[in-house]
Amino acid sequence: MGTMTPTIPTIPTIYKQHRLESWDDFLKIITGSPYSNWAFRGHRKEAWPLASALSRYFHNFHIDSRAWPQQEGRILRVFKRKAHQFLTQPPDPDDDFQWLALMQHHGAPTRLLDFTWSPYVAAFFALQRATGDAAVWALNPADISAGGIRRSTKSRKPAVPTRGMDPRRKGNFARYFLKGDREFIWLGEPDTMNRRLIAQSGTFALPGALDKPMEEIVRKYRDPKNMMAKFILPAGKVRETGLRELYRMNITNATLFPDLDGLARSLAYELEFHWAYNPRTMESFRTEE
Repeated sequence: MGTMTPTIPTIPTIYKQHRLESWDDFLKIITGSPYSNWAFRGHRKEAWPLASALSRYFHNFHIDSRAWPQQEGRILRVFKRKAHQFLTQPPDPDDDFQWLALMQHHGAPTRLLDFTWSPYVAAFFALQRATGDAAVWALNPADISAGGIRRSTKSRKPAVPTRGMDPRRKGNFARYFLKGDREFIWLGEPDTMNRRLIAQSGTFALPGALDKPMEEIVRKYRDPKNMMAKFILPAGKVRETGLRELYRMNITNATLFPDLDGLARSLAYELEFHWAYNPRTMESFRTEE
Protein backbone atom coordinates (compact mmCIF):
# COMPACT_ATOMS: atom_id res chain seq x y z
CA MET A 1 0.00 0.00 0.00
CA GLY A 2 1.32 3.44 -0.87
CA THR A 3 1.84 6.23 1.62
CA MET A 4 -0.88 8.69 2.52
CA THR A 5 1.39 11.74 2.62
CA PRO A 6 -0.37 14.70 0.95
CA THR A 7 1.41 17.48 -0.87
CA ILE A 8 1.16 21.07 0.34
CA PRO A 9 -1.58 22.43 -1.92
CA THR A 10 -1.80 25.69 -3.80
CA ILE A 11 -5.04 27.42 -2.89
CA PRO A 12 -6.94 30.46 -4.16
CA THR A 13 -6.07 33.68 -2.38
CA ILE A 14 -8.55 34.50 0.39
CA TYR A 15 -6.40 37.00 2.29
CA LYS A 16 -5.63 40.62 1.52
CA GLN A 17 -2.64 41.00 -0.78
CA HIS A 18 -0.71 44.19 -1.46
CA ARG A 19 2.03 44.56 -4.09
CA LEU A 20 4.25 47.45 -3.06
CA GLU A 21 6.43 49.45 -5.41
CA SER A 22 8.75 51.19 -2.95
CA TRP A 23 10.00 51.24 0.63
CA ASP A 24 7.80 54.28 1.24
CA ASP A 25 4.77 52.23 0.19
CA PHE A 26 5.65 49.64 2.82
CA LEU A 27 6.04 52.29 5.53
CA LYS A 28 2.68 53.84 4.67
CA ILE A 29 0.75 50.60 4.82
CA ILE A 30 2.24 49.18 8.02
CA THR A 31 2.17 52.35 10.12
CA GLY A 32 -1.58 52.87 9.84
CA SER A 33 -4.68 50.92 10.74
CA PRO A 34 -5.46 48.04 10.61
CA TYR A 35 -1.98 46.52 10.80
CA SER A 36 -0.51 48.39 13.77
CA ASN A 37 -1.16 45.49 16.18
CA TRP A 38 -0.57 42.54 13.86
CA ALA A 39 2.23 39.95 13.91
CA PHE A 40 4.58 39.65 10.92
CA ARG A 41 6.85 37.15 9.19
CA GLY A 42 9.31 37.78 6.36
CA HIS A 43 9.96 35.40 3.44
CA ARG A 44 12.71 36.06 0.91
CA LYS A 45 10.56 34.35 -1.74
CA GLU A 46 6.98 35.49 -2.20
CA ALA A 47 5.83 32.06 -3.39
CA TRP A 48 6.79 30.28 -0.18
CA PRO A 49 3.74 29.10 1.82
CA LEU A 50 3.34 29.56 5.56
CA ALA A 51 4.47 26.04 6.40
CA SER A 52 6.64 25.05 9.36
CA ALA A 53 10.02 23.33 9.08
CA LEU A 54 8.44 20.17 10.49
CA SER A 55 5.67 20.19 7.88
CA ARG A 56 8.18 20.73 5.07
CA TYR A 57 10.36 17.90 6.38
CA PHE A 58 7.47 15.44 6.49
CA HIS A 59 6.43 16.37 2.95
CA ASN A 60 9.92 16.56 1.41
CA PHE A 61 11.03 13.20 2.75
CA HIS A 62 7.70 11.42 2.20
CA ILE A 63 6.94 10.46 5.79
CA ASP A 64 3.59 8.70 5.91
CA SER A 65 1.06 11.09 7.45
CA ARG A 66 -0.19 8.32 9.76
CA ALA A 67 3.22 8.42 11.48
CA TRP A 68 3.41 12.19 11.94
CA PRO A 69 2.05 12.40 15.52
CA GLN A 70 4.28 9.57 16.74
CA GLN A 71 7.38 10.96 15.02
CA GLU A 72 6.84 14.52 16.25
CA GLY A 73 6.26 13.25 19.77
CA ARG A 74 9.35 11.08 19.50
CA ILE A 75 11.80 13.89 18.64
CA LEU A 76 10.35 15.98 21.49
CA ARG A 77 11.00 13.11 23.93
CA VAL A 78 14.50 12.51 22.57
CA PHE A 79 15.38 16.19 22.97
CA LYS A 80 14.04 16.28 26.52
CA ARG A 81 16.08 13.21 27.48
CA LYS A 82 19.38 14.42 26.04
CA ALA A 83 19.43 18.22 26.09
CA HIS A 84 20.09 18.41 29.84
CA GLN A 85 23.76 17.65 29.10
CA PHE A 86 24.08 21.09 27.50
CA LEU A 87 21.75 23.12 29.73
CA THR A 88 22.41 24.65 33.13
CA GLN A 89 18.67 25.15 33.72
CA PRO A 90 16.40 22.91 31.58
CA PRO A 91 12.76 23.96 31.08
CA ASP A 92 9.92 22.50 33.13
CA PRO A 93 9.45 18.89 31.91
CA ASP A 94 5.69 19.52 31.58
CA ASP A 95 6.07 22.73 29.51
CA ASP A 96 6.17 21.28 25.99
CA PHE A 97 5.94 24.72 24.38
CA GLN A 98 9.08 25.90 26.18
CA TRP A 99 10.91 22.80 24.95
CA LEU A 100 9.68 23.35 21.38
CA ALA A 101 10.89 26.95 21.48
CA LEU A 102 14.30 25.72 22.64
CA MET A 103 14.37 23.12 19.86
CA GLN A 104 13.44 25.79 17.32
CA HIS A 105 16.19 28.06 18.62
CA HIS A 106 18.81 25.40 18.00
CA GLY A 107 17.62 24.34 14.55
CA ALA A 108 15.35 21.34 15.14
CA PRO A 109 12.36 20.91 12.81
CA THR A 110 9.27 21.94 14.81
CA ARG A 111 5.74 23.04 13.98
CA LEU A 112 6.53 26.55 15.28
CA LEU A 113 6.67 29.41 12.76
CA ASP A 114 8.68 32.46 13.82
CA PHE A 115 6.74 35.73 13.75
CA THR A 116 7.59 39.16 15.11
CA TRP A 117 5.58 42.07 16.47
CA SER A 118 7.82 44.37 14.42
CA PRO A 119 7.05 44.82 10.69
CA TYR A 120 10.56 46.25 10.33
CA VAL A 121 12.18 43.07 11.65
CA ALA A 122 9.98 41.02 9.29
CA ALA A 123 10.99 43.26 6.38
CA PHE A 124 14.65 42.70 7.24
CA PHE A 125 14.27 38.92 7.13
CA ALA A 126 12.33 39.23 3.85
CA LEU A 127 14.82 41.50 2.11
CA GLN A 128 18.26 40.55 3.40
CA ARG A 129 18.82 37.75 0.85
CA ALA A 130 16.02 38.47 -1.62
CA THR A 131 16.78 38.66 -5.32
CA GLY A 132 13.21 38.55 -6.66
CA ASP A 133 9.83 39.15 -5.07
CA ALA A 134 9.98 38.87 -1.27
CA ALA A 135 7.00 38.94 1.08
CA VAL A 136 5.95 40.00 4.55
CA TRP A 137 3.02 38.02 5.93
CA ALA A 138 0.77 39.45 8.62
CA LEU A 139 -1.63 37.82 11.10
CA ASN A 140 -4.33 39.52 13.13
CA PRO A 141 -3.72 38.22 16.67
CA ALA A 142 -7.00 39.46 18.12
CA ASP A 143 -9.12 37.52 15.64
CA ILE A 144 -6.81 34.49 15.65
CA SER A 145 -7.00 34.29 19.44
CA ALA A 146 -10.76 34.78 19.51
CA GLY A 147 -11.21 31.46 17.76
CA GLY A 148 -14.15 31.03 15.41
CA ILE A 149 -13.03 27.64 14.07
CA ARG A 150 -15.76 26.02 12.02
CA ARG A 151 -14.90 22.35 12.35
CA SER A 152 -12.23 19.72 12.99
CA THR A 153 -10.22 18.21 10.15
CA LYS A 154 -10.35 14.47 10.82
CA SER A 155 -13.07 14.01 13.40
CA ARG A 156 -16.46 15.29 14.49
CA LYS A 157 -15.21 16.61 17.80
CA PRO A 158 -16.72 19.99 18.65
CA ALA A 159 -14.46 22.97 18.07
CA VAL A 160 -12.73 24.37 21.13
CA PRO A 161 -12.01 28.12 21.38
CA THR A 162 -8.37 28.82 20.51
CA ARG A 163 -7.82 30.59 23.81
CA GLY A 164 -8.46 27.26 25.55
CA MET A 165 -5.73 25.52 23.55
CA ASP A 166 -2.79 27.40 25.10
CA PRO A 167 0.22 25.04 24.63
CA ARG A 168 1.84 26.51 27.75
CA ARG A 169 -0.71 24.64 29.86
CA LYS A 170 0.20 21.13 30.95
CA GLY A 171 -1.05 18.49 28.52
CA ASN A 172 -2.46 20.90 25.92
CA PHE A 173 0.20 20.30 23.28
CA ALA A 174 -0.51 16.57 23.21
CA ARG A 175 -4.26 17.14 23.53
CA TYR A 176 -4.79 19.77 20.81
CA PHE A 177 -1.70 19.89 18.57
CA LEU A 178 0.08 16.56 18.36
CA LYS A 179 -2.79 14.62 16.81
CA GLY A 180 -3.10 17.16 14.00
CA ASP A 181 -6.88 16.75 13.81
CA ARG A 182 -7.93 20.38 14.32
CA GLU A 183 -7.44 23.26 11.88
CA PHE A 184 -6.57 26.27 14.01
CA ILE A 185 -3.66 28.59 14.78
CA TRP A 186 -2.38 29.62 18.20
CA LEU A 187 -0.17 32.71 18.49
CA GLY A 188 2.02 33.57 21.47
CA GLU A 189 5.35 33.34 23.29
CA PRO A 190 6.77 30.92 25.86
CA ASP A 191 6.75 32.04 29.50
CA THR A 192 10.55 32.33 29.44
CA MET A 193 12.03 34.07 26.38
CA ASN A 194 15.62 33.73 25.15
CA ARG A 195 17.82 36.63 24.03
CA ARG A 196 17.10 36.19 20.33
CA LEU A 197 13.35 36.12 20.83
CA ILE A 198 13.56 39.31 22.89
CA ALA A 199 15.86 41.06 20.39
CA GLN A 200 13.55 40.19 17.50
CA SER A 201 10.31 41.12 19.33
CA GLY A 202 9.49 37.54 18.49
CA THR A 203 6.41 35.40 18.86
CA PHE A 204 5.35 32.02 17.47
CA ALA A 205 2.44 30.73 15.42
CA LEU A 206 1.52 27.09 16.10
CA PRO A 207 -0.75 25.41 13.53
CA GLY A 208 -2.99 22.65 14.75
CA ALA A 209 -2.58 20.73 11.47
CA LEU A 210 0.60 20.00 9.49
CA ASP A 211 -0.91 18.73 6.24
CA LYS A 212 -1.65 22.21 4.88
CA PRO A 213 -0.15 25.71 5.10
CA MET A 214 -1.58 28.31 7.42
CA GLU A 215 -3.19 30.15 4.51
CA GLU A 216 -5.56 27.23 4.11
CA ILE A 217 -6.14 26.81 7.83
CA VAL A 218 -7.28 30.43 8.03
CA ARG A 219 -10.00 29.60 5.50
CA LYS A 220 -11.78 27.67 8.27
CA TYR A 221 -12.25 30.80 10.36
CA ARG A 222 -15.36 32.94 10.15
CA ASP A 223 -13.69 36.05 8.68
CA PRO A 224 -10.44 35.03 6.96
CA LYS A 225 -10.07 38.21 4.91
CA ASN A 226 -9.53 40.23 8.09
CA MET A 227 -7.17 37.73 9.70
CA MET A 228 -4.28 37.54 7.25
CA ALA A 229 -2.50 39.80 4.78
CA LYS A 230 0.50 39.54 2.48
CA PHE A 231 2.76 42.38 1.36
CA ILE A 232 4.82 41.61 -1.75
CA LEU A 233 8.16 43.45 -1.87
CA PRO A 234 9.96 43.38 -5.25
CA ALA A 235 13.65 43.30 -4.30
CA GLY A 236 14.68 45.43 -7.27
CA LYS A 237 12.45 48.27 -6.11
CA VAL A 238 12.52 47.92 -2.34
CA ARG A 239 15.63 46.12 -1.12
CA GLU A 240 18.40 48.73 -1.43
CA THR A 241 16.50 51.56 0.24
CA GLY A 242 14.80 49.25 2.72
CA LEU A 243 17.96 47.62 4.01
CA ARG A 244 19.74 50.97 4.18
CA GLU A 245 16.94 52.41 6.33
CA LEU A 246 16.80 49.30 8.50
CA TYR A 247 20.58 49.54 8.96
CA ARG A 248 20.09 53.15 10.11
CA MET A 249 17.49 51.86 12.58
CA ASN A 250 20.09 49.37 13.89
CA ILE A 251 18.10 46.39 12.62
CA THR A 252 20.83 43.99 11.49
CA ASN A 253 21.80 40.38 12.04
CA ALA A 254 24.18 41.59 14.77
CA THR A 255 21.31 43.07 16.80
CA LEU A 256 18.65 40.46 15.99
CA PHE A 257 21.02 37.59 16.84
CA PRO A 258 22.95 39.05 19.81
CA ASP A 259 25.82 36.57 19.77
CA LEU A 260 28.92 35.77 17.72
CA ASP A 261 26.84 34.05 15.02
CA GLY A 262 24.80 37.21 14.56
CA LEU A 263 27.90 39.37 14.30
CA ALA A 264 29.31 37.06 11.63
CA ARG A 265 26.04 37.06 9.69
CA SER A 266 25.91 40.85 9.78
CA LEU A 267 29.15 41.13 7.83
CA ALA A 268 27.43 40.15 4.58
CA TYR A 269 25.56 43.46 4.42
CA GLU A 270 28.77 45.33 5.19
CA LEU A 271 29.87 44.23 1.70
CA GLU A 272 27.08 46.42 0.31
CA PHE A 273 27.65 49.43 2.57
CA HIS A 274 30.33 52.08 2.96
CA TRP A 275 30.03 55.46 4.60
CA ALA A 276 32.15 57.20 1.96
CA TYR A 277 30.82 55.80 -1.33
CA ASN A 278 28.24 53.55 -2.97
CA PRO A 279 29.93 50.15 -3.58
CA ARG A 280 27.51 49.43 -6.46
CA THR A 281 28.19 52.58 -8.45
CA MET A 282 31.40 53.87 -6.83
CA GLU A 283 29.62 57.21 -6.47
CA SER A 284 31.25 59.31 -3.74
CA PHE A 285 29.11 60.66 -0.89
CA ARG A 286 31.57 63.49 -0.31
CA THR A 287 30.14 66.95 -0.65
CA GLU A 288 32.10 68.87 -3.24
CA GLU A 289 33.35 72.25 -2.15
